[in-house]
Amino acid sequence: MDKINLLLIVTIISLFISLFLAFFLLTVKTKHKTSNSLFAFFLIITAIDFSTPLVELITNGPSTLGMLRNTSAFLQIPAFYLYVLSVCYSDFRLKPKYILHLLPFLLVNIILLPRFYLVDAAAKLNFIVHRQSMIEIPTFHILFHIQILVYFVAVFMLLKRAKKLYLENYAGTNINSYNWLFQFTVVLCILYSITLFKNIFKFSEYSDLFEWMKIGIIAFQLFIACWYLFKALNHPGLFRNIDSNLKLVSDIILEEKNNSALAANEKEYNEELIKLKQFMAEEKPFLNPSLTIQDVSAAIKVPVRDVSLLINHKLEQHFYDFVNTYRIEHAMAILNDPSKSKVTILEILYEVGFNSKSSFNTAFKKHTGNTPTSYRKLL
Repeated sequence: MDKINLLLIVTIISLFISLFLAFFLLTVKTKHKTSNSLFAFFLIITAIDFSTPLVELITNGPSTLGMLRNTSAFLQIPAFYLYVLSVCYSDFRLKPKYILHLLPFLLVNIILLPRFYLVDAAAKLNFIVHRQSMIEIPTFHILFHIQILVYFVAVFMLLKRAKKLYLENYAGTNINSYNWLFQFTVVLCILYSITLFKNIFKFSEYSDLFEWMKIGIIAFQLFIACWYLFKALNHPGLFRNIDSNLKLVSDIILEEKNNSALAANEKEYNEELIKLKQFMAEEKPFLNPSLTIQDVSAAIKVPVRDVSLLINHKLEQHFYDFVNTYRIEHAMAILNDPSKSKVTILEILYEVGFNSKSSFNTAFKKHTGNTPTSYRKLL
């Protein structure tokens, strides 16, 4: 089987899987409709982009639709950025201002208007034949490289902030969502880096290498789509989000006019801290796997802002770690109880407020230096 046939086979399989997943995301009943629609759009645009080998079999020469298919690549990363934004924040809504993400796509097509879109078929063919000498094509590639860089930096910054907000305000195990989104973004970043690197060989003497890299990239895209589908189906609770109105503690502190304002409240903070610790010890709210800082604030009648400063600033702990400390202490008490020696580790982790074995093991080892199993053996 030559590389042309292999490329066509891989392209057809990838198209089918990507479009099937997009159809599934658009039709499945879920409250996360916006996120699903954005990722479905990303998959469809990506599928259109890598369908080139198939399209070349059924088209004769350059066309307006063909060029639009090529420039649609400028819609991929903006769609992915908006998808990540929608997953990170529960109050995400599509707003008119997001139309700005269309600017690179529109700009490229406006640049192509005079010498491609508004000319006849012969002129279009001449444009493609002499594309290396056309200023539009280098502009196209430069803008695409800049867009890729800017958007991936923006996505990584978004994930960093969202994860920190989660740690400061939530104590559930959905932190795995941000870890997975980070991994997914890294993999996509690698894919786009390879795609950009591939173009170096397009007009070189290594054209065969260029063709083989195209096959590898399409296969990689197939892997990414299947990976996403596997995660979504096996971990339906993974894609949950937070309130975008929450502020980082570092931002709250910056809002204070000076440090003396914080110092003036030292006595009040100490009283609230005693109240907080008493509530945690007596009421055991940490047994709730979905506990949030808002829940604690409402229970002890202390503003969320003050509770956040108490834990994340005064105690120098994320709310996530603060709550997990109580959970681990409770788990240790169960493990130390001879009458509960037959209670399994899995039963214990659910009892103390965890709903993930990996999260429980990580938190337990961070607190004690041992895994739960090893700790029990040492008793």
